[in-house]
Amino acid sequence: MLEVLTVSLYLLLIACFAGIALAYADSRWQARDAQLVDQINSILPQTQCAQCDYPGCRPYAQAIANGEADINQCPPGGEDGIRQLAMLLDVQPKPLDTAHGEHKPPLLAVINEAQCIGCKLCIQACPVDAIVGAPKRMHTIIAAECTGCELCLPPCPVDCIDLVPADNAQPAITADYLKLSNAAVRQLEGRAA
Repeated sequence: MLEVLTVSLYLLLIACFAGIALAYADSRWQARDAQLVDQINSILPQTQCAQCDYPGCRPYAQAIANGEADINQCPPGGEDGIRQLAMLLDVQPKPLDTAHGEHKPPLLAVINEAQCIGCKLCIQACPVDAIVGAPKRMHTIIAAECTGCELCLPPCPVDCIDLVPADNAQPAITADYLKLSNAAVRQLEGRAA
């Protein structure tokens, strides 16, 4: 009976040590995986456009790291992005999968404010909060935040949003201007109260 108890105790200790070793190894693998996802994500253009069939750049990076997605699904990243991903992952570069779209130069959304009806549909579609406005009031783009993802175009019922090359854009509003404008509105509201 004592021998059975001793053997059981040894088996229990071995199982405990094996469990601890496996938990440690798992945490090390997860840390490496997180590092890889961060490295892949840093190569992606951060447009959050979802053309890759993932809801943003980080989920796409996670899918690449997990082997669930190919490196050639990001049109905004283009061939340069594909080459960088291939180098990082030590795989052969591939041509851009055009089923996800074509590579374009950087774009910026511009709202024709005279046509804008303030429906807020573009605000809800923007993944980076680059559109500001109030219900039933005109909206505008914060140029410094816009990634040119094109997600604001389809929901606009009056077709008042255009995409222009980012380097030629004359933004209607900048982040600094917005801060000043918001401060002025708060000051004006304070006077009215």
